[in-house]
Amino acid sequence: MFGLLLTLGLGLFIVIGALIVFLTKNNEKFITFSLSIAFGVMIMLIITDLFPESYEILKSTMSSIKALVILVTSSIIGFIVLFILDKFVPDHEDDLTTTKDDKGNMKHIGLVSSIALVIHNIVEGMAISLVVASNMQAGLVACIGVGLHNIPLGMVIASTFYKSNQSKGKTMAIIAGIALSTFLGGLLVYFFKPTTIPVLLEGISLSVTIGMLLFIIILELLPKIIHTKYKTITSIGVISGVLLLVITLFI
Repeated sequence: MFGLLLTLGLGLFIVIGALIVFLTKNNEKFITFSLSIAFGVMIMLIITDLFPESYEILKSTMSSIKALVILVTSSIIGFIVLFILDKFVPDHEDDLTTTKDDKGNMKHIGLVSSIALVIHNIVEGMAISLVVASNMQAGLVACIGVGLHNIPLGMVIASTFYKSNQSKGKTMAIIAGIALSTFLGGLLVYFFKPTTIPVLLEGISLSVTIGMLLFIIILELLPKIIHTKYKTITSIGVISGVLLLVITLFI
């Protein structure tokens, strides 16, 4: 049940991103800080928790070499899954403030992006739920890291739809639906009874999650924090993310 609550909370980060679009004028610094925290949290989560956890689980059912091979292979699969889905989601730095009046085109972009994002979120919700089933503390930290990463996505989708329909109410309704898709992923795992998942599948699931987080870290977060003009904010954010994870280790 706690995993379900986390997936519900994860979707709220997308709503937060949409609200930022409507309530603020200069949100670039906020985006930089949130992405930097997510970067620090995710890296430390993989190093200190998910990798050792998945390796130990897999090693309990097979030899060390086989366990490492399955861990790496599953991580690659998770990486590829998000890579494919991400091809249909607009980049966080896309210029959505242009003056183009092609509302039909913007609506099409928003629709295709939303479909991809819903599928992406369902898979993400399932992954978070499986992590929680294995390690509640790790699941909570993963939720924070992925959630912070979802804020800019919410901003992009909200901007796209708002340009096509000029209605805050309709846009927020769409955003709410997209946000609930993460919860749907959690529901699928909940009804699948994660407590009965075989040890091998549990290890593979955690390894796939590692691959997904690595995709976000390497191809989405890293380029943005490297090229940002707010170097001080970025440094503070990354350090804050690392410290946040370290603190959770002692809770």
